[in-house]
Amino acid sequence: MNFLAHIYLSFNDKEITIGNFIADSIRANKFDHLPIKVQKGIKLHRHIDTYTDSHAIPKISSKRLHANYSHYSRVIVDIYYDHFLAKNWSKYSDVPLDVFVDNFYDLLEDNYEILPIGVKKMMPYMIADNWIFNYSKMDGIARVLNGMNRRTNNISKMNFAIIDLEEHYDAFEAEFTEFFEELITFSKQKYISLTNKK
Repeated sequence: MNFLAHIYLSFNDKEITIGNFIADSIRANKFDHLPIKVQKGIKLHRHIDTYTDSHAIPKISSKRLHANYSHYSRVIVDIYYDHFLAKNWSKYSDVPLDVFVDNFYDLLEDNYEILPIGVKKMMPYMIADNWIFNYSKMDGIARVLNGMNRRTNNISKMNFAIIDLEEHYDAFEAEFTEFFEELITFSKQKYISLTNKK
């Protein structure tokens, strides 16, 4: 899953949210310098990724893209799914998306000192262009896909994946909706298990 899903699946726990967000910037188990609960957020992120990668529904979404994007199809599905979460936000949260995202940006700024270098470098761009809120819009997703394509030196052709999203929009949305309900249940169980451990 992408940024918004990991933030949401931290269940309004600030330290878990930080860990869940920065996990992709942490190598292996090199996080014992961080607060214990932030470490648990990193572990929660990895459990979510493992569950998602092995689940049948995201595999169906990914297969629809595989001929055009090969191994990048999984990354594209993560971005699509964040779009559907943002678009349908009111189904999942009583807090408006713009408020939720602004609170998250404040949380990052309040914890700036413990963030990995990569996150610190990304933060100004993410906040200035309001990446996470703009997942709800098709042009926001198009910008994300263009940026991801540039990161692969235009090899992935991910910029064209906005067309695939438009062509199969209802199918991807239905798959997201079914999968995300299961992911919420799984993530909540993992969150409880991790936070109950000393």
